[in-house]
Amino acid sequence: MLGSVQNHRHDQTTVSIDELVPRDHFLRTVDELIDFSFIERITTPYYCTDNGRPSIAPVTLFKMLFLGYLYGIRSERQLEKEIQANITYRWFLGYSLVDRVPDHSTISFNRKGRFEDTSVFEEIFDETVRQAQAEGFVSGRVLLSDSTHVKANANKNKFLRVAKTEKAVRYLGELEQAVQQDRAAHGKKPLKPKATRPTLRKKASLTRVSKTDPDSGFLMRDHKPQGFFYLDHRTVDAKYNFITDTFITPGNVHDTDPYLERLKHQTKRFSFPVEAVALDAGYFTGHICMTLQKAGIFVVMGYRRFKNRNIGLPKSRFTYVESIDAYACPMGCKLAYATTDRSGYRHYKSRRQDCVNCPLRSDCFSVNATQRTITRHVWESYKKQVRINTNTVSGKKLYRLRSQTIERSFADAKELHGFRYARRRGHRSVQEQAYLTAATQNIKKMALLLSKRA
Repeated sequence: MLGSVQNHRHDQTTVSIDELVPRDHFLRTVDELIDFSFIERITTPYYCTDNGRPSIAPVTLFKMLFLGYLYGIRSERQLEKEIQANITYRWFLGYSLVDRVPDHSTISFNRKGRFEDTSVFEEIFDETVRQAQAEGFVSGRVLLSDSTHVKANANKNKFLRVAKTEKAVRYLGELEQAVQQDRAAHGKKPLKPKATRPTLRKKASLTRVSKTDPDSGFLMRDHKPQGFFYLDHRTVDAKYNFITDTFITPGNVHDTDPYLERLKHQTKRFSFPVEAVALDAGYFTGHICMTLQKAGIFVVMGYRRFKNRNIGLPKSRFTYVESIDAYACPMGCKLAYATTDRSGYRHYKSRRQDCVNCPLRSDCFSVNATQRTITRHVWESYKKQVRINTNTVSGKKLYRLRSQTIERSFADAKELHGFRYARRRGHRSVQEQAYLTAATQNIKKMALLLSKRA
């Protein structure tokens, strides 16, 4: 028999909102197992204690933000509408069916007016790491780092061309000291201070600066989209893939620039006993390899294979003999040490008489040259050790973890939590989005692990 349409929209019933929320809903797990009291402790200094109207509880405001990030709601206006209509969201915030939901402007005012120039968002993220650390989910022994691009809220066709500013090399002092020590070990005179002579003014190289969001950077990388982006430099703990650091830079900043400082930041803030790190090929520089190995850290990195990068006889055909500090060419001739330049490269040169009648001479160097020169950086031995680490059984196992940890963390952030695009403009706003996204992912993971433990 065909049933009739029922309409009970206007019926009045007495029911508790707790009865309407499914017992197995994920927000029940979060509410039961996650302690949000730290939010009030962090935000209390930014409220007046004896004047003004009572505010909406900061815990409620941030739980509203977490709802938006947890379910990928990118707009605060839309978030207000979703909370208004969703019974589970109301229950999570402690509201009844008839309570008025805070206006979206209240969230915006507190986020932008009260907390914008503070460290509140960073402290909230740090607290999620500490809670996971207290539960034994974060050990800090093995860390994996990488970066991903986040599309800026800017049109890639609206930009100005401005001259590039020269970047100061942070480790210039360390490099100069290493060069002087290397020259002294080889019996060479110390290099004189670099003369500051006026030089001919070269044509300045130009870069693109967005008219809409000047803080972003124009990304130009192989196999990446071109446009104005930010980079999220993220670190995760290998134990349960908790995010331990997230740092935003413009899209044209190299991955190596902030890495060591951020690693130092984590080690100091959370007292991590770092034993090993796994990085991709973008971090494979002599300074990073040297710094990490001197700190007693087992380093594993990827490396790129370049095809047809040399015409003739490549450097890889020459063998470095460490016992005599010299290179041996394919014909068995010796390339002895000559000098160490200011950039940190040792120069090894062959003897002219050995190269005159060499059958490989035409492939080894040009017609106008009389000898072959091979360069080797003073920190090359540290890079060699990293290659050895990567090819060990434990090194290969550690590097394979990247696809399950850091890459998975980026994928979840973009696909599930709306981190593919910057919600607002400006470096500070994108950094705030990164902190809240990472904190939400940590809260989600911690709730799931605690529920399994229970």
